[in-house]
Amino acid sequence: MTTGDEDFDDAVNMTAAELEKWLATDESKSVGQKTGGGESTGHESGRKIVAILRKRKGELTDADRAHMRKVTGYVRRHLAQRPSGDVSGTPWRYSLMNWGHDPEKARS
Repeated sequence: MTTGDEDFDDAVNMTAAELEKWLATDESKSVGQKTGGGESTGHESGRKIVAILRKRKGELTDADRAHMRKVTGYVRRHLAQRPSGDVSGTPWRYSLMNWGHDPEKARS
């Protein structure tokens, strides 16, 4: 049985520092569904991911693990909808990056 940690680690390919820096950009804030004109769902998720990445595995709460599963599902679904052509400056990529996955980042 898997805890989901491996799936999360596969889905999130940005470090906490990279994601935090990205979330501060106008591009990050320009995409995603916003309720009431506030922060988008993906941007809020990104802040939670930064906090999760900064914790030790033993410090993760049930809420953290639930969010990790949500992130994994989102990234998988969104990757399946990849548009054709260059995606480097697209809302599709920016949205994924808010969820901790940069499709332009080389896999190690």
